Amino acid sequence: MDPIGQAIYNFHFHHDPEFLRVDTNYTEDEEIDPAAFFRSLGEMSALEQAAIGLCRGHVLDVGAGAGCHALELQDRQMDIVALEKSELAIQVMKDRGVLHPVLGDIYHYQGETFDTILLLMNGIGIAGTLEGYGRLLDHLKGLLAPGGQILFDSSDIAYLFEEEDGSQWIDLANDRYYGEMDYTVTYKEKITTTFPWLYLDRETLEKIAEENGYVTEFPAEGDDNNFLARLTRV
Repeated sequence: MDPIGQAIYNFHFHHDPEFLRVDTNYTEDEEIDPAAFFRSLGEMSALEQAAIGLCRGHVLDVGAGAGCHALELQDRQMDIVALEKSELAIQVMKDRGVLHPVLGDIYHYQGETFDTILLLMNGIGIAGTLEGYGRLLDHLKGLLAPGGQILFDSSDIAYLFEEEDGSQWIDLANDRYYGEMDYTVTYKEKITTTFPWLYLDRETLEKIAEENGYVTEFPAEGDDNNFLARLTRV
């Protein structure tokens, strides 16, 4: 089941503008325009633009989607591998001129090392949980060249629990970190099974990164409780 890949494929090859629908344990009926996967640099967020500007050397774009970041980096004469687990999205990237699209899952990817590992559009969310975030960082160590960096954006979603008077509440009934969300994605008749997706606050992000041997910087801040993180090996 690949609703996101199908939406990307249909938008590119059939000019089908139908939106994806996202439901979570906190929100429902949010929509994603498939055009978002095809943005030019000028249409990207300030955080994405900052991340692209910080890329250097051999780059791994994790969850490359339709290849918008990979194509921008190619235009800058950078050596980039666009990793994507959707076969449909891979077909789109090839048709759009991405030079090195690779079908695969980051957790099984190995054999090369990179100066920059890029996870944009909250790509770090694939970790799913705080424990998964630690495991992902540990795996990425084996893919980083000496002095390499990991660049990703995330959001502190504590604002979802903010009352009108400014006070906050966190539902502890689930006995888990509030940034661990449950997602389903629907496109036409296709719907995913529920899967975990992670959002991180800065303090928790930095603490777990430090435990896994990384130094954390926050080189850019967004307007919606989101930020860009840069992790380098100690």
